[in-house]
Amino acid sequence: MTETFKAFVVDEQDGKVTNQIKNITIDDLPAGEVLIKVKYSGINYKDALATVENTKVVKSYPIVPGIDLAGVVESSETPAFEPGDEVIVTGYDLGISHFGGFSEYARIKEEWIVPLPKDLTLEEAMIYGTAGYTAGLAIEKLEHNGLSVEHEAVLVRGATGGVGTLAVMMLDSIGYDVIASTGKANTEAKLKSLGAKEVIPRITETDNKPLGKRTWQAVIDPVGGESLSQIIKHLDYNGSVAVIGMTGGNKFDSSIFPFILRGTNIIGVDSVYTEMRQRKHIWRRLAKDLKPDQLHEIKQVIKFDDLEENIKNVLKHNNSGRIVVDLEA
Repeated sequence: MTETFKAFVVDEQDGKVTNQIKNITIDDLPAGEVLIKVKYSGINYKDALATVENTKVVKSYPIVPGIDLAGVVESSETPAFEPGDEVIVTGYDLGISHFGGFSEYARIKEEWIVPLPKDLTLEEAMIYGTAGYTAGLAIEKLEHNGLSVEHEAVLVRGATGGVGTLAVMMLDSIGYDVIASTGKANTEAKLKSLGAKEVIPRITETDNKPLGKRTWQAVIDPVGGESLSQIIKHLDYNGSVAVIGMTGGNKFDSSIFPFILRGTNIIGVDSVYTEMRQRKHIWRRLAKDLKPDQLHEIKQVIKFDDLEENIKNVLKHNNSGRIVVDLEA
């Protein structure tokens, strides 16, 4: 490898945050047992927030963002991995307090690394990224709580976001009728092409009724907020909502009736610190039964040098699909 390599470095001085692609060395990387030649990363909203002031995403500066990476082991101090192994890293402190995927090389802790499953490419792993992993984990948890293709439809909120889009695609690929909810106009045709059977507007209304019509057997919810109480009222008997985000707010009010009269469940989904055994299992499913035929249709591949421009687009919500960063392009 070369003595220096490129990394997208975010730093802070006198309260002002700066971003630039600069040359760094292996000695600049944080501690870890495995050195990875990064092939692909992806831009998540969390990565974009790491580049601006006062978002409380970054724990310490300087930082290399990128909460997802996929690449090839360059060297290893542990027998668990050997040079040439293809690997994935998502979650933990990557890109938050530990240099992340926006770098040509990353030094990573052994216990954070997932071997790339058979039938999945490094690029496909980053089309998924944390968004796809989270969607897959939510589906797995819902299945363990009774989700079945024999029952009613599944609602996906925030269906044009990263998690929502991939959840729609995955659920359709394994045989579910999917209702997609979105606040974005003119997206119905696209969502239906990705697997939604029906597209409905954003659910925002709330009322004082303790229960509503039984409509969905399950919900994948990146939105949260007060409208979550409305979602709970419309779950079928023994239905569940997998809560994975709070773009609509971090609080809601609900009566006890849906829980004691219909046996409904609220399932929290944490994709950051998932136990490794389950993490590997979900990635194997993403390579097999949860893998949509049209996965590549939602990708936009960009060069490393175009990273900053695309981060700005993500901050302005002027993007669609999954942005994959090709570190070698």
